[in-house]
Amino acid sequence: MNTERFECDAPVGVIADTHGTLRDEALTMLEGCGVILHLGDVGSRDQDAVILERLAELAPIHTVRGNVDTAPWAERLPWHLDLVVNGWRLHLVHDIADFVPDTPCDAVLHGHSHKARNEWRDDRLLFNPGGAGRRRFSLPLTLGWLWTDEAALRGAILHLPV
Repeated sequence: MNTERFECDAPVGVIADTHGTLRDEALTMLEGCGVILHLGDVGSRDQDAVILERLAELAPIHTVRGNVDTAPWAERLPWHLDLVVNGWRLHLVHDIADFVPDTPCDAVLHGHSHKARNEWRDDRLLFNPGGAGRRRFSLPLTLGWLWTDEAALRGAILHLPV
């Protein structure tokens, strides 16, 4: 697999589980990010492809496919994606259950559960930005930012003001 490498001086915006709903608050919170990562479940309808187009207006976007992404446009999305940002190896997958533990990476970025996670385990960051689209149960609506500088890899969960 070919791993894309790039430098990014701004935060990396991370969003998942939009399920056909891209809130204005999420767009505002992703403004100024150097790149945006969507971790799947963009949406199941033909018109949901516009979510990725809107995000791409803010910054370059990289997306993995989620179990809900069943429309024809989603067939081009990979199930897994490896990126290197400022030297940090990021592995993107929608459902962490599909992550192969011996994958060489510094961080596993995943969605699916709608439960935000920013946790270091065994020298690897496990990061789930939570769900930013339709509210699931009583979970908050969230997205995330990552900072990938020379000194450290750091994440933050941001709550949408809705």
